Amino acid sequence: MAVVEKLAKAAVQSSRIDKELYNTYNVKRGLRNADFSGVLVGLTNIGDVVGYKKDENGVIQPKHGELYYRGYEITELTRGFQADGRHGFEETAYLLLSGKLPNSSELKEFTDLIKQEQELPFSLSKNLILSLRGKCIMNMLARTVLGLYTDDDEAENYSPENLIRQSISLIARFPVIVAYAYFGMRHSFQRRSLIIRHPRPELSIAENFLYMLKGDRYTRLEADLLDLALVLHAEHGGGNNSTFTTRVVSSAQTDTYSAIAAALGSLKGGLHGGANIKVIEMMNNIKDNVKNWSDENEVDSYLDKMLNKQAFDKTGKIYGIGHAIYTLSDPRCVLLKEQARQLAKEKGREDEYNLYASIEKLAPKAFYRFKGANSKTIAANVDFYSGFVYQCLDIPEELYTPIFAIARVPGWAAHRIEEVTSTSARIIRPAYKNVCERHPYRPLSER
Repeated sequence: MAVVEKLAKAAVQSSRIDKELYNTYNVKRGLRNADFSGVLVGLTNIGDVVGYKKDENGVIQPKHGELYYRGYEITELTRGFQADGRHGFEETAYLLLSGKLPNSSELKEFTDLIKQEQELPFSLSKNLILSLRGKCIMNMLARTVLGLYTDDDEAENYSPENLIRQSISLIARFPVIVAYAYFGMRHSFQRRSLIIRHPRPELSIAENFLYMLKGDRYTRLEADLLDLALVLHAEHGGGNNSTFTTRVVSSAQTDTYSAIAAALGSLKGGLHGGANIKVIEMMNNIKDNVKNWSDENEVDSYLDKMLNKQAFDKTGKIYGIGHAIYTLSDPRCVLLKEQARQLAKEKGREDEYNLYASIEKLAPKAFYRFKGANSKTIAANVDFYSGFVYQCLDIPEELYTPIFAIARVPGWAAHRIEEVTSTSARIIRPAYKNVCERHPYRPLSER
């Protein structure tokens, strides 16, 4: 172990770079500009995230957030299928893949294809999910996706038709893989019953996931909330970390399964897909330390302690508040919050919901007091309420990030297709400036 410790120490020391060099060479760390906006690296027809506007001097001006899927604003899209009393995730997936909203017959044909693809090959579910089990559902999902390559005779076929076929198959199978992987993990490591429910063709993707997870013990409102969450997480522009990963890997002309597995590795990261779990941990801490949840002064005082690194995890962060692009509001948060109120009432958790709403109102004000009036404009993001919604749905925390993956695979697939079929496509290859000093070689006997 002494060798490992020595190497680790040397690795850390050799990885240090003077921060001033980033300014010297005008490096866009994190592919961010000085005003924290993203560096423009590509063009897309798929998703558009609008959180601010720039004035004639290039200064960022806050505005209420907008999210577009193929040119359709997310609020209008959501209100449309909700007004019809139906679920919208399948329709959203069709839109993201094709660029157009389906008519009734097209939507039926698409959902029929999804239903045909839901069942997993027996050897795959047995060997990769039920036999070779693991504690991390995201890793099991990624491993199984790579395993699907071996079952696809056209895995390396990059024709648009084959890319669409693969995309539909992944959209259909992700919920099944996640449900089976969860029960395999639970059986192996928590000594609980192994339950395998086959997807039912008459159910939507959201309903099927709840059915595979809970049997018939779910309400219509619960299914509606999960469907809404899937729609809201389906796409978020080409610059988010997992989608950009999909495009980077796809630009090398690798197969679909490798590209999606890479995206899963990105989404697994705590700074990306695991944010709502941090919100849950933070809220549990607040509930334990704030005696009167309805007392805004007491709540506000505790938020000040968090910002001053005196409470919770002492990082100075209020999780679920603020976003890289959105300023005055996150439209996904607005839509999810509306339905979360109804769900909290159904579940008898209105006091908790009101605490969330209070923190959503108070946290930005506390942040401005702490950072100064000229600090970045912030508001609650979708992660602030999504964990609470999943709690109300009795979904285990181990599945929060995998649900994000179930939702996002249509967006990843659409971006992969755009990347590999675009006439302007080329391998993504940004530059890194080497700042290591040069050394003459010395023979081993002289070192």
